Amino acid sequence: MVATKLSLADFLSLETDSDALCEFVDGEVIEMPPESPRNVLVSLFLLQQFLQILPLHWLRRMDTEIVVSGRVRYPDLLVLGEDLAALLEDTDRSTITEDMPAPLLVVEVVSPGKANEARDYRYKRSEYAARGISEYWIVDPAKAKVTVLTLVDGLYEVQELQGKALLCSPQFPGLSLTTAKVLSPKGTAL
Repeated sequence: MVATKLSLADFLSLETDSDALCEFVDGEVIEMPPESPRNVLVSLFLLQQFLQILPLHWLRRMDTEIVVSGRVRYPDLLVLGEDLAALLEDTDRSTITEDMPAPLLVVEVVSPGKANEARDYRYKRSEYAARGISEYWIVDPAKAKVTVLTLVDGLYEVQELQGKALLCSPQFPGLSLTTAKVLSPKGTAL
């Protein structure tokens, strides 16, 4: 027996009592495994850094889904911008739909495993570019690198950073971080 695939509208109308994060890919609901402690620490560190230069209501961490190319993703960190933040205040579900402005920045912290690598480096990269997200960071603790992708004419230009390289955001020049600090934020205080 072949399982019936859901439409995007069906998925977005689902109500769940579960605390599990679920992405929607090709008609199927995919439950995301819990993040590793290291990944949680990295995303919290980045949130802390952005809170020093941006208003709180612009930021979301693993709590807002985004519709991209007919799929629904849960990024590790989002920087919304004023217009998108205002639109989300008036919704019942924390979902960035295709008729809303794109976030200014999406950050994904790569979880271990080939499937996770493919999702963040390959699939989400093309989905986020198609959605018009101007900046996408792939933080990869296992490979000890941060990839900064900047959207230029519909395609991402890539800058790979390692070690003590300075992580510079084209949109947020007030942010000053080394790649090493992002990948190993343990013990960091404000």
